[in-house]
Amino acid sequence: MVEVTLKVTDLHQFQRDGYLLVPGLFDNEEMDYLRRVGQGDQSHSVHGVVDSEGRISKLWLGSDTTTESIYSAICRSHKLVDRMEALLEDEVYLYHYKMMVKEPRQGGAWEWHQDYGYWYNNGCLFPDMASCYIAVDRAHKQNGCLQVLRGSHRMGRIEHGKAGGQTGADADRVDLAMQHLELVYCEMMPGDALFFHSNTLHRSDANLSEDPRWGFICCYNTRSNPCRDLPGHPSYTPLEKCDDAAIKAVGLRTVTEPGF
Repeated sequence: MVEVTLKVTDLHQFQRDGYLLVPGLFDNEEMDYLRRVGQGDQSHSVHGVVDSEGRISKLWLGSDTTTESIYSAICRSHKLVDRMEALLEDEVYLYHYKMMVKEPRQGGAWEWHQDYGYWYNNGCLFPDMASCYIAVDRAHKQNGCLQVLRGSHRMGRIEHGKAGGQTGADADRVDLAMQHLELVYCEMMPGDALFFHSNTLHRSDANLSEDPRWGFICCYNTRSNPCRDLPGHPSYTPLEKCDDAAIKAVGLRTVTEPGF
């Protein structure tokens, strides 16, 4: 049962534009814990993804919600999950989460793509999926904030192919879309959350600033959307939500553990 009351205008905006920005969904203390845990975390396998100009962005991916961690607490928090369920109008479960890292003067660009451009090949039957990008650091144009094409989710799935070391949307189709759809730079403060549909075209520039750009992305599938059960991209398992207060409790416990 959805416990967050979503404004009708918010739902209409998400359905019209393919995204919804929620300022201050998480507070500075929660983001400070997430940043500190992420920076000290050696448990994930970090991948370096190369853009078309040879710059590297780092990320790690997980899908475990059974282990008590700040990642799990955020992914299962009522204030995030209840909003996601309201926007997708269905029960959701965690498809996976990922930490995206763009180091100052180093972090590479991400090519135009749709998340469903990847997930379609995982056997997800419908694009009834969405992600929530949470700004861990301030995200602005100079450090490679997320960009979206407003309303692009209504184009349906676009063919994807290789672009550098990444998978990107068909360039001709993207060029056509850019002639007709508004390009939006999603500049965000720490704790702001951007909910976006799996067919929304998005990208980001390289980080050319002195500021890091860390972002935590929680991705969800709907219960009624069949998909293959793959490592890191599971089929439906009921998501046990947790109290929002668990984020700070787990974060504090983690950063005060011996040896952290």
